Formats: sequence, C-alpha cells, structure tokens
Amino acid sequence: MPLSKYRYIVVEGPIGVGKTSLAQRLADRAEAHPLLEKPQDNPFLANFYQDPVRYALPTQLFFLFQRINEARDMAQMDLFQSRTVSDYLFEKDALFARLTLSDDEYKLYQSIYQGLAPQAPTPDLVIYLQAPTYTLSERVRRRGNRYERTIQDDYLTRLAESYGEFFHHYEEAPLLVVNSEHLNFVDNEDDFNLLLDRIAKMKGRREYFNVGRD
Repeated sequence: MPLSKYRYIVVEGPIGVGKTSLAQRLADRAEAHPLLEKPQDNPFLANFYQDPVRYALPTQLFFLFQRINEARDMAQMDLFQSRTVSDYLFEKDALFARLTLSDDEYKLYQSIYQGLAPQAPTPDLVIYLQAPTYTLSERVRRRGNRYERTIQDDYLTRLAESYGEFFHHYEEAPLLVVNSEHLNFVDNEDDFNLLLDRIAKMKGRREYFNVGRD
C-alpha cells in the first residue's frame, strides 16, 4: 500500500481547496488517526469574516491555543505504533497571523507563539493542494458553511498567494504539490487512485502532480 511507509501525513492548502476531505479519505484508507482542524469550535470565526479588523486577533489566538494543545497531544503519541493524517501543518499558523493581523498585533502574536508553542513532530509527507481563486470560491459556496458566506475573493487570492510563498520556501519534509483544480478526491475513485499512485512513485523531496482536463 502506497501509504504504509508514512506515519504522519499532512494535507495543506487554502480555504476551499479540499484538504479536510482528502485528509479524511487518506486516514480512512491508511487506517490512521485523523487530526482535523475544528473551525466550528472557534467562537470568534464568524465575527472575523464579518469584521476582520476587530476579530482577527482573538480568532488567531484561539486557533493558536487549540493547535498548541493538539501538538502536545501528538508529542505524547507513539508515531511508530500509530498513523496520523492531519489537515493542517503546525507551522502555517503564522501564515494566517501575518495575513490578518496588524503589525502590533502580529508582534504580540509572535511573543505568545514563541513562548508557548511546543516542538511539533515533522511530517513524513506534506501534500499541498493548490487551486485558482474561482475554484476556491465556488467550493466554499458549494459547501454552504454559514460563517463562510462573507468570504471575499480578494481574501482567498491573498491567502492562496501566502500559501504559495510559504511552500516555495518549505524544506522541512517531503512535499507533493498538487493542482487540484480538475481533481475530485472524494467523489471520484479514479482521481483518488491517481494520487495514491503518484505518492507511491515519489522519489525526491519536492514533486508535482498536475492533471489537465478539457
């Protein structure tokens, strides 16, 4: 099985790209523990999308503390005895902070992060999903989360660009960059199997998977 050699897989990408759905599918296939973000637990998130200037800092700090607790739980897990598939990378927390916080808020966030953040395990594989803004926007609307209705395309564009910059410099773990525009890993078994086959054939530290369709 192409996933058998990986104990800790992370699926990442901007809002609407399909990372949670793929992470859950991979966890099911690998009989792994799914470690998934819980945006519905953040009491500030809906207000953030309505008024980002006012609510960016509490929203970001809630996610930070949530992820710190999960990082500590992971540090206590025996990754040699169990498998984990996550839909977020711990290091990406600062990506959202830099995008949404003012300069003074970001300095405060950095101080808190540096004082509290534990050392998270390094993934065996990171799958970075990409898609153009119009695809992200359409997928966000399709899933119909009430608190996401006010997300603007400009925010999605800036977020996707921030992810691109982050992963352009990312070297901590093997990375598979996937253009997911024409792929449906949840509803299309062929697409999912194509991805598994591509993972199985990985040889380098950074590789790309792109499927163009008419």
